Amino acid sequence: MAHSPTGWSRQGGAESSTLAFKLAAMAALETLPPFAPVPSVSYRSQGRLLIIADSAPRMQQALEALSEDLTTAVLWTAPEPAPALEDFEIVPGRLQQLAGYLGAFELVFLPTAGGAAQLAPFDLVLDLQARPALAMHQPPQGYFHASDSEAFARAVAELPQMVGEFEKPKFFAYKESICAHSRSKKTGCSKCIDVCSTAAITSAGDKVEVDAHLCMGCGACATVCPSGAMSYQYPRVADRGAQLKSLLNAWRLAAKGQGDAPAILFHNATDGRDALRQHAESGAGLPARWLPVETWHVASIGIDVMLGAVAYGAGNVGLLCAGSEAPEYLEALQREMAQAQAILAALGYRGVHFQLVGAEQLAHLAEIAPAKTVGVAAGFNLSNDKRGSLEFVVEHLLKHAAVKPAEVVLPRGSMFGAVRVDKEKCTLCLACAGACPESALMDGAEYPRLKFLERNCVQCGLCETTCPEAAITLQPRLLLDDSRKREVVLNESEPFNCISCGKALGTKLMIDSMLSRLTGHSMFQGDGKLRRLQMCADCRVVDMMSNQHEVSILTGREMK
Repeated sequence: MAHSPTGWSRQGGAESSTLAFKLAAMAALETLPPFAPVPSVSYRSQGRLLIIADSAPRMQQALEALSEDLTTAVLWTAPEPAPALEDFEIVPGRLQQLAGYLGAFELVFLPTAGGAAQLAPFDLVLDLQARPALAMHQPPQGYFHASDSEAFARAVAELPQMVGEFEKPKFFAYKESICAHSRSKKTGCSKCIDVCSTAAITSAGDKVEVDAHLCMGCGACATVCPSGAMSYQYPRVADRGAQLKSLLNAWRLAAKGQGDAPAILFHNATDGRDALRQHAESGAGLPARWLPVETWHVASIGIDVMLGAVAYGAGNVGLLCAGSEAPEYLEALQREMAQAQAILAALGYRGVHFQLVGAEQLAHLAEIAPAKTVGVAAGFNLSNDKRGSLEFVVEHLLKHAAVKPAEVVLPRGSMFGAVRVDKEKCTLCLACAGACPESALMDGAEYPRLKFLERNCVQCGLCETTCPEAAITLQPRLLLDDSRKREVVLNESEPFNCISCGKALGTKLMIDSMLSRLTGHSMFQGDGKLRRLQMCADCRVVDMMSNQHEVSILTGREMK
């Protein structure tokens, strides 16, 4: 069980007793079994290295350092002629596309000498250009951009080690059936695509696809996913919840009601751990009530884990962002924290519970006031079902809340909310119900009716973008009474039957809307044509065939 060894306080006085609670809590982590194993992703590299260069001295350095261990080829991208070097393949050309990952890079380039674009496979890439060929925040494994001396030295040291077969965890799981990305070429939720800093997630029709070789395990996709279709696996939320529950239970048993509520500080194992170590070496250490918990990436800590920690008795949850985090992650985490904070504030849990903590702010953690938490810690376990887990957490927070509102107003873009229907515009075509991936919107079976179950709504917006009448708007909120678990009728209409045979045709709303729009249209003038809109398809044909003038036109026998 990984946790930081550098999170101890050196203060005396009142901190000394709190430190004993901390020792008991951190010791409890050692008794937990390892996290459940996850599937792995494999790479195979034969050592075929592509060097992309626009500078002769650095290129020569790279060839001298790497050519004995790797099979090298150079794409020369500078406008001036390439230097002539014996025993090395140097091809002048213009890079068109570079894609892939360790063991499976593909280069498309146009030779300077002319001719068609060429495709070449490589296992590794050393990019010496001032501007990187792959500009995403976290490039794929096997790609090194080395425009300065420090990055060059690191690349030269690591590249020879990247030959052979390698494995890494598959960090995510994806459940297509509840994905709210798209329906019928209408886009709903694209949050996972937007937040991914490795370009590992792409749209694939009504679903998304994740290239597991490009995924670096940040977990931000699972954090922002409103339905739980994308979930984090390293560790799974159930395992993280068990860790937090054990940690906070041990604190509570040691404290016996004394002192302030404990706080959790999540940090990663790279620059986050380094920041904690440097802070400890400065002589301060973390305040005693702050418990460091290591995670692969802090972007994987979503609203279910944040609120779950409070339900288990934490007063504050901090995410240590030491500098390696992509801007998209920080923005996503702030939005998640805003949702969680809005819920706690509405329930009367005073204070600021969630913080992004920079490395420079570690010295000021003691200044963060303990926020109000539950008087009775939750006994249930967090589950891997995101929305189901949140339902348990919110019910527990509500049960022990000082304030019990009927609903909580949430920021736009939140994962909970209602659907509002303008009845004056809605024709009950029910396209929205057909598009809803979560069964939040439903038809009325035998009766023209639109029903809504708020518990299921993920606020993806597919209903809003699908509605041909622009009759739907979203209302972010969290209902806290049982009405969110009951179906409600958003709109209904009298059924409309064919005026000729009496067969069910549609809704009165729809027929009236068509009639009002087409009255006066040249195509529907005379011979009762507008009246046919009130008939079923069979009766419409019979009516047309009874009109000799129309029969003549249809058969091409109209009298001249």
